[in-house]
Amino acid sequence: MVTATATGPQSQALCDVGRGAWPPAPLGGGVASSPHPGGAVPGSGVATALVGGAELGSGVATALALPRTEFARLNGAVRLLTPAAVEGWSDLVHCPSQRLLDRLVRRYAETRDSGSFLLRNLKDAERMQLLLTLAFNPEPLVLQSFPSDEGWPFAKYLGACGRMVAVSYVGEELWSYFHAPWEKRVDLAWQLMEIAEQLTNNDFEFALYLLDVSFDNFAVGPRDGRVIIVDAENVLVADKRLIRQNKPENWDVWYESKFDECDKEACLSFSKEILCARVTVDHNYYAVCQNLLSRHATWRGTSGGLLHDPPSEIAKDGRLEALLDECANPKKRYGRFQAAKELREYLAQLSNNVR
Repeated sequence: MVTATATGPQSQALCDVGRGAWPPAPLGGGVASSPHPGGAVPGSGVATALVGGAELGSGVATALALPRTEFARLNGAVRLLTPAAVEGWSDLVHCPSQRLLDRLVRRYAETRDSGSFLLRNLKDAERMQLLLTLAFNPEPLVLQSFPSDEGWPFAKYLGACGRMVAVSYVGEELWSYFHAPWEKRVDLAWQLMEIAEQLTNNDFEFALYLLDVSFDNFAVGPRDGRVIIVDAENVLVADKRLIRQNKPENWDVWYESKFDECDKEACLSFSKEILCARVTVDHNYYAVCQNLLSRHATWRGTSGGLLHDPPSEIAKDGRLEALLDECANPKKRYGRFQAAKELREYLAQLSNNVR
């Protein structure tokens, strides 16, 4: 990987640690990280991860092959990063719009001259790093393009140095709260449904679909109790403006995700092509309800979901169980859309989060 220049005290601390522990990565080594499983720079509050070359095999062999690849062509005199060039490289750009790609380039942090959407304004090393990151693990680009400072529910991106990527440490995994008091679990469940809504419907008209949803992919802030996504590697972004403009077949027909009754943990059933071609999709509600909240959720040998064992009066009332079941495995046409809306409102009432 081409070494990036990271700025700020956190990134400088990261570079110091990186230089002491690992040699510079060869061109074409690993290109991104998952922020949560890594270590931490002592005293910095920075979560780190080493980016290896597993995806690409030998760094040397990759470096020799790069001049003959699409990366090398795009690293030449190409003015713009276009959908035709990168479509399908990763979940992030499975169906990219020009508006999304301009956003990715403009907000790319590993350049001294950020702010321009023109690919040619980046240096050769910066362009190559951007392209490799986009192709092999685009998580850092998700964090940069949809930053926590603007209210997006992702960990804060701090910087990079060589193979290392730094993000803010959020807190313990959601899994740690599986047996928390009922009131706490209700609040976390409400936040998860709010995240599903924000990623699905927002003023920017980008739908961010979570393709990998489990208790380990979210964390909870120890002070503010805020739920944050800490694994953003598998996020598909669909541009609703582009869908409305191009009007693919059935673009305005509401899409209901199919309940997946499998024997494995954290199962999800989805079609990337449909996610990319419909304006109204219930995928995020389905993913959160099935894999985290409802009785169908299984993880590490447990069942019952985050809202297991409700107080007797709530269990007797039956409304919560009915909403969770309809959200996970709807019996009515478009039932999940309505159930998700009512579930958000009901959880807000239960947790006194009415806003």
